[in-house]
Amino acid sequence: MNMSRTRDTRERLVVIGGDAAGMSAASQARRMRGPDELEIVAFERGHFTSYSACGIPYWVGGDVEERDHLIARTPEEHRDRGIDLRLRTEVTGIDVDRRRVRARDLESGDESWTSYDKLVIATGARPIRPDMPGVDAAGVHGVQTLDDGQALIDTLARTRGRRAVVVGAGYIGVEMAEALIKRGYEVTVVNRGSEPMSTLDPDMGRLVHRAMEGLGITMVDDAEVTKVLTGEDGRVRAVVTDDAEYPADVVVLGIGVRPETALAKAAGLPLGDHGGLLTDLGMRVRGHEDIWAGGDCVEVLDLVSGQERHIALGTHANKHGQIIGMNVGGGYATFPGVVGTAVSKVCDLEIARTGLREKDARRVGLQFVSVTIESTSRAGYYPGASPMTVKMLAERRTGRLLGVQIVGREGAGKRVDIAAVALTAGMTVERMTALDLGYAPPFSPVWDPVLVAARKAAAKVRAS
Repeated sequence: MNMSRTRDTRERLVVIGGDAAGMSAASQARRMRGPDELEIVAFERGHFTSYSACGIPYWVGGDVEERDHLIARTPEEHRDRGIDLRLRTEVTGIDVDRRRVRARDLESGDESWTSYDKLVIATGARPIRPDMPGVDAAGVHGVQTLDDGQALIDTLARTRGRRAVVVGAGYIGVEMAEALIKRGYEVTVVNRGSEPMSTLDPDMGRLVHRAMEGLGITMVDDAEVTKVLTGEDGRVRAVVTDDAEYPADVVVLGIGVRPETALAKAAGLPLGDHGGLLTDLGMRVRGHEDIWAGGDCVEVLDLVSGQERHIALGTHANKHGQIIGMNVGGGYATFPGVVGTAVSKVCDLEIARTGLREKDARRVGLQFVSVTIESTSRAGYYPGASPMTVKMLAERRTGRLLGVQIVGREGAGKRVDIAAVALTAGMTVERMTALDLGYAPPFSPVWDPVLVAARKAAAKVRAS
């Protein structure tokens, strides 16, 4: 039954999803408009809100001691700010024509309709779970939410064996492999690609491969898991590929994620080629004045390629939420797009990228040059200087920077931010060589590694 509001003149904002984008939007809207003007109802199907999913591998690995350290704001704190937050409540339908959502209490099973004046969809992404025998067996885990992380830790505490298989070698797969090594497991990573970290070009991914093997991780590339075998107790005991069988006491799926947009699709809302919701610059769902969407369930504009992409990152989700909340609250803000910056690590190896890979550039029809340089994080004579490799792509003829990838030790990863700013500004590699970056021997060589790559790329552009 639809909730009646005949005596309430306030507008009602309904938020679907209680993590980064959803609760950032709710909190910002509350700052803009008080409880007397705007009622806010938020639905979250899990047990937690406003937490760092990116921190889960470090919690599993023991770098973060307590689960609650990953929580930025508790449900009680949101409620104290005048947000009607309903945990363990899953939205099961959106009725766009009648402006209402249907929600089910996961504890009682009760369902009810809640009307809205403004709606925010922040349903996030779901881990890719292959359709294969045994994938739902006990001991097989995806890692996307705090509930997922807690379930994995509980399994690790109960499991006597010390053999782990990680399926997939993207960011989550690599980080979870490190976490399990730290817990004393024998770790095998089964990767469908030719090298780990498909967000890098293969030549840079090869550096990650060597480092992972150096940690004692068994890397199996060009292989796809086709089956999960279970024992008589129903628990996982091995994973199978076309060529081999790998014993496992626990399996972690790190294959990637897809936008969680089943609700939106069923409601007839517009989706892009990657399955994410399509929005305008103000994060409004295209064609719907009073519906917004943000976070891992949307597609965003790639400022380098000019095409829509799906990138699941907490940085974007929090920005989306702030922009949505500002617009819902009567202000004005826009999200212009991204350049695809990401950074990760496996033990002391730092891995970073921004912009386009070679195959990305080819796919959108860009002609480019690429260069790879070896340098150090500090002046070579200064104690603690460590090697790093920088790869840079630039558009042929124009010299416009297209992308940068960095693999190295301490001090390597965050250098990618130099390139991220240059990409956002549309700089050429020639212009980058004149950037006035900070220098002192403890921090950098006289020529920062990113600028060394820019000089080499500029020379190659001039010669092309």
